[in-house]
Amino acid sequence: MLGYSVVGAVGAITTFLLTFVMRRLAPRIGAMSMPGNRSVHAEPTPSLGGAAMFAGFLAAMAVASQLNQFHEMFADSSEPLGLLFAAGVMFLTGAVDDLREVSPPAKVAGQVLSGSLLSLFGVTMLYFRVPFASYQYIVLSPGLASLLTVVGVVVLANALNLIDGLDGLAAGIVIIAGTALFLYADRLFKAGLLEGSNIAPLVAVIAVAICAGFLPHNFSPARIFMGDAGAMFLGLLMAVTTITVGGRTADEFSGQTYFFFAPLLIPILILAVPIVDTGFSFLRRLLHGESFSRADREHLHHRLMRLGHGPRRAVVILWLWTALLSAVALIPTYTNRGNALVPLALGGLGLLLFTYFHPGVRSFRRSNRAAAAAGTPPDGVVDFEARRRAAGDRG
Repeated sequence: MLGYSVVGAVGAITTFLLTFVMRRLAPRIGAMSMPGNRSVHAEPTPSLGGAAMFAGFLAAMAVASQLNQFHEMFADSSEPLGLLFAAGVMFLTGAVDDLREVSPPAKVAGQVLSGSLLSLFGVTMLYFRVPFASYQYIVLSPGLASLLTVVGVVVLANALNLIDGLDGLAAGIVIIAGTALFLYADRLFKAGLLEGSNIAPLVAVIAVAICAGFLPHNFSPARIFMGDAGAMFLGLLMAVTTITVGGRTADEFSGQTYFFFAPLLIPILILAVPIVDTGFSFLRRLLHGESFSRADREHLHHRLMRLGHGPRRAVVILWLWTALLSAVALIPTYTNRGNALVPLALGGLGLLLFTYFHPGVRSFRRSNRAAAAAGTPPDGVVDFEARRRAAGDRG
């Protein structure tokens, strides 16, 4: 674990320090996020914090390549090089969009190119276990493996980008999910089911580290945003970890009691919050005949705010859901006991009740009804926040 600690410390410290630089540099180069229909900020805020995160990633990878613990990953595999190229393309795609707006097709083209580079250097799924068919798994052909890699990258890059709508939300989700993915990969490695050359645990640690370094600058009230450059880049890192863990386990693992028939569900469950948000966003636009690139205020965090939760509490609620789902995925790998999930089920019920029946929510609803009766219904996220403060809820 010492090597992971060193790499994580380098990534976190580099990101934390360089974010101060980006906070000063962003206004000078025009990387500013202006108040809009999805923003909870009333003032322009520096963006392109993803540049500091990308620099932290590069520093962490450079240090890892020099440590004996990771020799097998870098000496016997082309995957780290492919990751560097793919990460560079993804970061540049997002950075250009942060500086000057890029059309949605152009952004998707950059994401596809990034995923294609991963597959070209061997970062692909190898197996797909057929759900509910015992001992049945498919060895993927190179073409199908490449396609699934590109699809995974595009989905998670957009998922992290869409969920990045409140201060600290995306960074916190990646910290929780990345930690869970690292622990799962470590269990597989110790069971002899994950090769030493697999980069999944290293990528997960670096993702957690750069988000930990960035979060102090980004938590409400944010002094800087990660921008598309940071969110899409984090989506790539999560896609790489998901692909190289969930798609490379064909053998039975006693800890997979609940997921043996579909081990790929474990990383998907861990990342369920951004994935579900993206899925509903896609369906919502499809049913309404709207463009998939059209921004709206119907994401999970916006809905929580409409319930009466302040930005900070909405973020914490989604963090807690990510932690709860991660625990559901991990507990079987540590206990192999079904009754261990009972406390988590109770915790999920408690969190659901808290979400809908918190005292601040009731106060907010009364305030909204009074405002509507007066002919001044709230309009927009900032107005919702003002109503929440007027109701006396400082959550």
